[in-house]
Amino acid sequence: MKKIAILISGRGSNMVALLDAIEAGEVPAECALVISNVPDAPGLKTAAAKGVKILVIDHRNSSSREEHDSKILAALLDAQVDIVCLAGYMRLISPVLIHAFRNRILNIHPALLPAFPGLHVQRKALEYGVRFSGCTVHFVDEEVDHGPIILQAVVPIMPGDEEGTLSHRILAFEHKLYAKALSLICEDKVRLEGRRARLLLTNLEYKNILSDLVDRGGA
Repeated sequence: MKKIAILISGRGSNMVALLDAIEAGEVPAECALVISNVPDAPGLKTAAAKGVKILVIDHRNSSSREEHDSKILAALLDAQVDIVCLAGYMRLISPVLIHAFRNRILNIHPALLPAFPGLHVQRKALEYGVRFSGCTVHFVDEEVDHGPIILQAVVPIMPGDEEGTLSHRILAFEHKLYAKALSLICEDKVRLEGRRARLLLTNLEYKNILSDLVDRGGA
């Protein structure tokens, strides 16, 4: 069984979704550690209440991003972590971590990458007038919101949508998507072929996943 660590900076709603999925037996993994760079991040109390070991590594106590990530790396290695999941972690990852956990760091982004990387993505989607948005789970590499895509969920933009309503609908699918993508990784059903993350699934298995990851336009 894979050991995971989750990195957070705030309330960690995607962290909660992953922990709930693990507890329900939907993801064959053990969460060994939750790390926050923010000492009073609300997600720390949530994780502790679920019996998960928590650790604060305040980035303000390091002189550089590399020094901070070296401290995180030491904690990950000490806990024998296999996979790192970013869940609302508001720090750019340095090469120190990326090189040590190459293709073993996952992130979820609230847009259909490669469209709209970065921040304020729902606002950008509405400004551009695209008809569909959604969320993406991808491997983390040296560029922002750039690594190979594992899974995506599609959420249509409704005529009356504002940034808040669209964000709310996408978040519900983030929770489903992240758990499903992590499950595929833990089950060794994802194989990297250059830039592409190939899913080792039958068409029927993939259709079953997709049926739960497409918003039909509900409120």
